[in-house]
Amino acid sequence: MIGVESAVERYLKLIGEADEYGAIDLVVGLIDEGVPAEDVLLRVVAAGQRRVGELWAANDWSVAREHGATAVSERAVAAIAGRVRPTPTRGRVTVACADGEYHALPTRMLAEVLRLRGWRVDFLGASVPGPHLITHLHQTGPDVVALGCMIAIRLPRAHATIAACRAVGVPVLAGGAAFGADGRFARLLGADAWAPTADAAADRLAAGLPSFAAGSDGEIHLGDEEYGYLTRHRADVLARVLDLLRESYAPMGGYSERQLEHTAEDLGHIADFLAAALYVHDTSLFTDFVTWTCEVLTARKVPAASVVLGLRLFRDVLADCPRARALLAEGIEAATAARPSGDSPARVT
Repeated sequence: MIGVESAVERYLKLIGEADEYGAIDLVVGLIDEGVPAEDVLLRVVAAGQRRVGELWAANDWSVAREHGATAVSERAVAAIAGRVRPTPTRGRVTVACADGEYHALPTRMLAEVLRLRGWRVDFLGASVPGPHLITHLHQTGPDVVALGCMIAIRLPRAHATIAACRAVGVPVLAGGAAFGADGRFARLLGADAWAPTADAAADRLAAGLPSFAAGSDGEIHLGDEEYGYLTRHRADVLARVLDLLRESYAPMGGYSERQLEHTAEDLGHIADFLAAALYVHDTSLFTDFVTWTCEVLTARKVPAASVVLGLRLFRDVLADCPRARALLAEGIEAATAARPSGDSPARVT
């Protein structure tokens, strides 16, 4: 029997080569050798996927290679699920990704861990619209909803889903990176509980689902004027920022269609994370995004100064939004701190 660390390295090599059969043989073989299926899921497949994300962020793996590896992991999880089929001995759980959240693999792993722990699980997959989820709850009557959200820009939709679930009497267990490393956004959005990992979520359900809503920080003001303005006028704001960018950075006139498309996408990410930070009233959500973006771009030899330039232009356009401007000022400070010495002052992504 190979050790778990060796298994992770072997698994990473196989999924990096998009070797679906090899990866499935490895994980199924580990189970046949006596390694618990939950350990194979969390200590091999999940650990391998974390390395995939790190390799992509460091620009060691391309997007295509990362996508291929994730597709293989999805098949590996399905193979594990097919190999071990425990009889449900507990209640029923609906597991779903928040509306607009397409990173389904972590949530799928949670579903399989819960099945292994004896729960009857309805896994609804990626990006489940809130109204359709509520219809499913009426039809099936689960004991709890486990809601996954990985990207913070989906927090407003997650909030709407949490509120709708609780309105029909179904408690919500939240999980995923979007809710914060300490679960603070799960608490803020009204979830009944939060867990940082799949096994922790299973432990929480086994112990009952104590609500921390009563001690929460209060309801979020959905009618926040600046958040509403930015979401309603997103396209106009981005167009104005792009126009300013063309005026302030002459080489952009020679950009290809692909470069222009990537620039618009990058600016769109800034707008979306800014909106999310406004929604939950949390500066670190935005500055953490800025710092991560600078790290990813630096690995691709794109100076962090490009982020500083983009943030300054957003600040100019949002002249009548003091909270947004304050967040952008914090973002500029974070991006400036992330900029290596010698980084040129003006280059866009």
